[in-house]
Amino acid sequence: MVRPNLTLFGQILQKTDRISFQKLVDEYQTDKHSKGIDSWTHLVSMLFCQFSGANSLREISNGLRSATGNLNHLGVSQAPCKSSLSYQNANRNSQLFEAYYYQLASHLFSQNLFKQTEFKLRKKQKIYLLDSSTITLCLSLFDWAHYSQYKGAVKLHTLLDFDSCLPKLVVITDGKAADVSVAGRLTLPKYSIIVADRGYLDFEMLNRWNLDSLKFVIRLRSDVQWTEIADQNLPDNCPGHILSDKTICLTQNQSREKYPSNLRMVSVYDEINDKTLMLLTNDFSWTAEMVAKLYRNRWLIESFFKQLKGNLKIKSFIGTTANAVQIQIWTALITLLVLKLLRKIARYGWSLSNLVAFLRMNLFVKIQLQLWLDNPFEEHKEQFNSEQISFEFI
Repeated sequence: MVRPNLTLFGQILQKTDRISFQKLVDEYQTDKHSKGIDSWTHLVSMLFCQFSGANSLREISNGLRSATGNLNHLGVSQAPCKSSLSYQNANRNSQLFEAYYYQLASHLFSQNLFKQTEFKLRKKQKIYLLDSSTITLCLSLFDWAHYSQYKGAVKLHTLLDFDSCLPKLVVITDGKAADVSVAGRLTLPKYSIIVADRGYLDFEMLNRWNLDSLKFVIRLRSDVQWTEIADQNLPDNCPGHILSDKTICLTQNQSREKYPSNLRMVSVYDEINDKTLMLLTNDFSWTAEMVAKLYRNRWLIESFFKQLKGNLKIKSFIGTTANAVQIQIWTALITLLVLKLLRKIARYGWSLSNLVAFLRMNLFVKIQLQLWLDNPFEEHKEQFNSEQISFEFI
């Protein structure tokens, strides 16, 4: 086997589409009057930050400078200095990286690379999980990230695609932004299914979703007043944790005005937390078991946030401006997209945390990426075309 000329990091970058990225650079004009480093070098530097786990601008700069040989195989002429990277993080439009994430994600979604088969709905409706996650920040450093009197924070409002477990939409706000107000502004795919927790229980918004041909499954709060219209008999083969299946209507005048139609309520016993959950939906064709399954799989979005925060640089930031924070978050999402692609094409059964850890130890090793992904623990013997070096001991 001839030794490859590209490092693992260089081969990983080939999984991205530089031509499409350059089109976005031209569209957003992020290289116009650019000082220091161009947009591609900026992207490579921030992806290196994510893949290597670098904690500072100095570590990014020195880490790239220490790469074996030159950086031409990364499409970079030279490693950026700290000041240039800091300036671009503060000033280059973060929408470039946001648009690039959506472009890469759309390409992978269209190929059904992450397709799951657990749910088979008759109309093949897309399922999306809606939730938000808060990242706490130091208010004295991030004075724009309003949250409380003593704390700063940013919120990731996320619409997660169930099939791929990757975000279909992400809105980044300060910590004070209410989940419902952000969700009400989202443009949701028509005829899809939205699964959310009780924090998104807003009857005016749910009525709009209903009129827009969206289906939803959402947890009902205990303070909501309702009356029973009909009680559906549960089938004999219905699981024991499903307690009832009712058609209800809201009785409070204000709630009734916001959502005048009838709703369906499925009561489910949660053994882990020893409590009964009341699940609200506007679909009357699914089985009660299907409603319960849809809500139970809401844990996938919690798992997504855990993966994002646990494996990538998203809880500590190398820049303090809002633009720098957003660039780091979007490049973390791009990195997660690439990592899930690598795990998908690998024959070895990688967990995401192990893949991240082993990549960090081998980023600048020159070995075929697919070979390394398939057999990471095998000894890969390399054959050199140059003459073998001999040593004479006197």
